[in-house]
Amino acid sequence: MSFAVAAEAYDRFMGRYSTPLAPLFADFAGVEAGQRVLDVGAGPGALTAVLAERVGPAGVTAVDPSEPFVAALRERQPDVTVLHAAAEELAFEDGGFDTAMAQLVVHFMKDPVRGLSEMRRVTSPGGVVAANVWDHAGDQGPLSLYWEVVREIDPSNTGERQLAGATRGDLTALFEQAGLHDVVEDSLTVNVGHETFEEWWEPYTLGVGPAGDYVAGLDPEAREELRERCRERLPDPPFVVSARAWSARARA
Repeated sequence: MSFAVAAEAYDRFMGRYSTPLAPLFADFAGVEAGQRVLDVGAGPGALTAVLAERVGPAGVTAVDPSEPFVAALRERQPDVTVLHAAAEELAFEDGGFDTAMAQLVVHFMKDPVRGLSEMRRVTSPGGVVAANVWDHAGDQGPLSLYWEVVREIDPSNTGERQLAGATRGDLTALFEQAGLHDVVEDSLTVNVGHETFEEWWEPYTLGVGPAGDYVAGLDPEAREELRERCRERLPDPPFVVSARAWSARARA
């Protein structure tokens, strides 16, 4: 799957949902002034921006494995420490952060338990580790209608339903395997309005993530069929997409 895309493409595709999710997630993790916070898999910075507002840019460190995202985030948040790194290899000392967070990242980690273990390691004893993943398995994520239509056309395609953390309880199990304790899991929901069908559809053509990869691999006729089937399934515009993310927090 590709996240070696321009930050603006990600903003238009997932940023429209991750941006309103970020403050809810920061509340869930208990982020407050004076903390040292690590944003793992920060992407172009939806969560980073919220953290910088709450604790000050000097209190925030952000990492991401995508070079385009790192470059964009450094430009957007020049006073935040931004590093090119994957969750599984965090080059920080033990216990250096009060809170470590991963928004919409665990399901894309090569080794989720190792990634969460690293987040635990760099969090101070008693500090908070938190993560969330869209409810892909329960068909309540922002891309669920799209993947439902894909499965109607191509029943062998499971979309993102099998990814780590996409089912209720998955994050709790992963947290416990990573050595975290006092795990609390809940759901966070955002409601995002779309003025036109084209405004909803066009970002799927930008090659972002598994959904974008699938569209990019279709021939023009198959792409048009997918597009029109999605149009038929959606309400008349303007319409609202309600998206739920499973969210977990625990003590290091």
